[in-house]
Amino acid sequence: MMKYKGYTGHVEYDDEAKIFHGEVLGIKDVVTFQGVTVDEIDQAFRDSVDDYLAFCKERGEEPDRPFSGKFNLRIPSDLHAKLYIGAQLQGESLNNYITKVLQRFVA
Repeated sequence: MMKYKGYTGHVEYDDEAKIFHGEVLGIKDVVTFQGVTVDEIDQAFRDSVDDYLAFCKERGEEPDRPFSGKFNLRIPSDLHAKLYIGAQLQGESLNNYITKVLQRFVA
């Protein structure tokens, strides 16, 4: 996972294309990036976040901000981020993922 300005990037490697590709997790908008080297993917992630923020500003829109730390319960924002990313990686909603985690914890 990559972090920049409060945003989290997830990167995968495509061994056929020989390229890293990634996306910003935890926001509704789609922000992607790619590169051939670790340095390139790191810079591409930062550039994509900066471009996204500039685009939103240019349009007069508020950018999606990842993780408010609230969902009918106040928890630390870093815990909220970990839970949301875990749910995305499992292909589940945040509600379903937290329900399963809590069920395992109390079982």
